[in-house]
Amino acid sequence: MYFAGVDLAWAGRNPTGVAVIDAAGRLVHIAAAGDDAGVLASLAPYVRGHCVVAFDAPLVVKNPTGQRPAEAALNRDFRRFEAGAHPANTAKPEFADGGRAARLARAMGLDMDPRSPAPRRAVEVYPHPATVVLFQLARTLKYKAKPGRDVDQLKSELLLLMDGIEKLAHAAVPLHVTGHDEWLRLRNRVATAQRKSELRRAEDPVDAVVCAYVGWYAHRCPADVTIYGDFATGYIVTPSLPADRTGR
Repeated sequence: MYFAGVDLAWAGRNPTGVAVIDAAGRLVHIAAAGDDAGVLASLAPYVRGHCVVAFDAPLVVKNPTGQRPAEAALNRDFRRFEAGAHPANTAKPEFADGGRAARLARAMGLDMDPRSPAPRRAVEVYPHPATVVLFQLARTLKYKAKPGRDVDQLKSELLLLMDGIEKLAHAAVPLHVTGHDEWLRLRNRVATAQRKSELRRAEDPVDAVVCAYVGWYAHRCPADVTIYGDFATGYIVTPSLPADRTGR
């Protein structure tokens, strides 16, 4: 069984990160893809049998305006960590027809219900709150290129994310990435990057590894994840915040 992560560009114009973990927790594939055909081709060897594909993109969007109930619920827990979710609604062109993630999930014949026992499933995840929980962060790592962030800061924060991923080798649900040559090449590209564009190309595959891990973690430890929202109105699956961190 494989657990794939897809850091999906919502509208398809930007690169999409793809990563795959096997049932032993080993990274077996990491890449960047372009259009739908490229994403499907990258995943094809791993989704023929039993699989979970974890998308960092909305799978179910029904609300005509505003945010989904799932986003509102997640934000109540994670906004204090600067890990709130962006709103998705059908008024946005990228979701007028249901969205790219749902289209890809259907193309692969995946069940999108997060509570389904089906052997081939898609789930929606979100790396930022996942890293807050998994790495016990006080705030999200600032590796996304935004005004006021220079190359050195972006590089430092992305390397911290990669450090955290590598330390999951010692977690209760272990992930092993350092034995994969492409991960080592990716880390070297980040360490030697001189431009924001170089870091931007690297961050998508790294985020995809987090997505894949969340899919595997949810499969291994279903009692330790929270499903914000539901299949009817949209949902997000993420490792659960400990009770002493919810701020309630």
